[in-house]
Amino acid sequence: MSAVSPTAERLAPGALAVAFALGSVYVLWGSTYLAIRFALESYPPFLLGAGRMFLAGAIMYAVLRWRGVAPPSRKQWRTLWLLSIWMVLLSNGLVNLAETEVDSGLAAIAVASMPLFAGVFAMLRGRHPSKIEWIGLAIGFLGVIWLNAGSKLSASTLGLVCLTVAPIAWAWGSIWSRDQDLPSPFMAASAQMLTGSIWMLGAAVVTGERITAMPTWAATGAMLYLVVAGSIFGFTAYIWLLHHVRPALATSYAYVNPPIAVLFGALLAGERFTSHDLGAMAVILVGVVIITLARARAAKPAEPKPVELMPAESMPVKPMPVKHGVDAIAATGPGAAAEKETHA
Repeated sequence: MSAVSPTAERLAPGALAVAFALGSVYVLWGSTYLAIRFALESYPPFLLGAGRMFLAGAIMYAVLRWRGVAPPSRKQWRTLWLLSIWMVLLSNGLVNLAETEVDSGLAAIAVASMPLFAGVFAMLRGRHPSKIEWIGLAIGFLGVIWLNAGSKLSASTLGLVCLTVAPIAWAWGSIWSRDQDLPSPFMAASAQMLTGSIWMLGAAVVTGERITAMPTWAATGAMLYLVVAGSIFGFTAYIWLLHHVRPALATSYAYVNPPIAVLFGALLAGERFTSHDLGAMAVILVGVVIITLARARAAKPAEPKPVELMPAESMPVKPMPVKHGVDAIAATGPGAAAEKETHA
C-alpha cells in the first residue's frame, strides 16, 4: 500500500461532504439491523446472508476488476477464506440468526461490545491497553454483564448465544487480520464477501434452510437495501472518511449506530426497550467511547512522516483490514464493516 504524508492523506474536504459521509455511515449502518429483521420475514437467516454477501461481493469485485484492480493472490484467497469464517459466517450470520428471536435494536446493543473484545484479543497478542483503555474495557464489560443478566436478551437462549459469539468472532477476526497479507481494502472486502457467502450457503444446507414460499416484495427490498446501502454505499462512505477526517471521527459510528438502530426499531417496527436495556447500552457505549478516543489520541503522529493510508492503530474499532465491506453487524454492520458491523 502506498505511503503518503498526513497532509496529503487528508486534504480538507468541505463540511457538507463530511456531513453527508458521516450521515451515510450513521444512518445506513444503523438501519441495517432493522433491514435484517424485515428481510427475515421471507428469507431464512443463512440464506439471507449468502444472498446478500454474494450480490454485494460480486458487484464490487466486477467493478474493481473492470477498473483494473489486481485480484487477490492464491495466498490472499486462502487468508480471506479463513477470515470470512470469523467476519462473515460467525458475525453477520449469527446476527441474522439471533434476529429471528431478538429485536433488531437489542441485537445492535449487543454487537456494540465488539471493540471491548477486540481490546482483550489485542492484549493477548502483545498490545497492552493504556490505563485509560483499561477503564474503558472495565466500564464496557460491566455494561455487557448488565445487558446479559436481566434484559429481554436473557429470555432467548438462541439470541443470547448468537449475540455473545458474534462480537467475539468479529473482534478476533479484526485483530488476527492485522498480521495477514491482504489485498487492497475494496478488493479484500469484495473477496471476503464472496467467500463468506459460500460459508453462509454451507450453513444453510447443514441447518436445512429453504425458502418455501415466494418472498414478499418488502423482504426482497430489505435484502437489496442491505446489499446496496449497507455493504456497498456505507463501506464506500466509511473509506472516504478514513482518508479525509480524523480517525476518531471516522470511527465514531461505533457508538452512534446502536442508538440509531434502537430508534429505527422503535419508530418503524414498534420495538419496545426497557430501562434495563437502555441503561446497559449507555454503559457499553461509554466504554466504547473511552477506548475509541484513547486509541485515536495514541495514534496521532509525533511529527510529520510518511504513514500508511489506513494505519491500524488509528482505527480502534474496525481497522481497515478488518471490516472489509461487511457492515456492523454487523449487522450491518457492520458487515461490514465493519467494520461492522458486527456492521451486521
